[in-house]
Amino acid sequence: MTLGTAALAAGIAFAQGSAPEPQRTITDPQSGRHFATPETLAIQDDDFQNPAMLWAEEGELAWNRAEGTEGKSCASCHNDATQTMRGVRARMPGYHPRLQRVVTLEQQINICRTEHMGAPALPIDSRPLNAMTTFVALQSRGMPVNVDISGPARSAFDAGERFYNTRRGQLDMRCGSCHEDNFGRSLRADLLSQGMTNGFPTYRLKEQRVISLQFRLQGCVNDVRGEPPPMAGEDFTNLEFYLAWRAQGLPVESPSVRR
Repeated sequence: MTLGTAALAAGIAFAQGSAPEPQRTITDPQSGRHFATPETLAIQDDDFQNPAMLWAEEGELAWNRAEGTEGKSCASCHNDATQTMRGVRARMPGYHPRLQRVVTLEQQINICRTEHMGAPALPIDSRPLNAMTTFVALQSRGMPVNVDISGPARSAFDAGERFYNTRRGQLDMRCGSCHEDNFGRSLRADLLSQGMTNGFPTYRLKEQRVISLQFRLQGCVNDVRGEPPPMAGEDFTNLEFYLAWRAQGLPVESPSVRR
């Protein structure tokens, strides 16, 4: 299954036997840019200043570079990314029918590499994978987030929602303790956001590099002095799926810049 067809499958609605629409705890979702400083936004909104564009350029080069035993590049199957990848980031994570589970954009890229290129999977949150993800996500910039949680994807969504609402760590906090109960308030030098994920992958000034969402999720769990699950594991994949639904309708900003 290719990246494009997986994204298409993620957009198919399963009307029969669908579960009730989940209740939104934030009725007025606001992107993280709403909580960023003017200086940070100036960097993000200028493609010449936005350092994440270096990752996007690396991703574009990798898109056209043949790898693996099959001697194929991403372009061998998907041709012009500006056309074939438009909307993919907005619909991911999505349900993969053959694997019968939800996959993230990073995971789908690695599926394409291993199954169609004969190339090794790229480590999660590595620079090569973040570069490719940034390049693919860039093609959806400005499009509304629109993930499909219906049908067989619903169980993953529900699991992600449970993770989000479970208190954990020595601080006994859930995700919403910061991003729902206290957004807009200062925590040390940071202004707490609503935790919307429409800007990922993002260039984080603190890290001086592009980071994946799941790297940031690990940081959040560490911040409450908990034990984070592994990146690309089921727990964080389900959580990423739920978080994408929370950001439904917000424009894709990838690659954003955050503090």
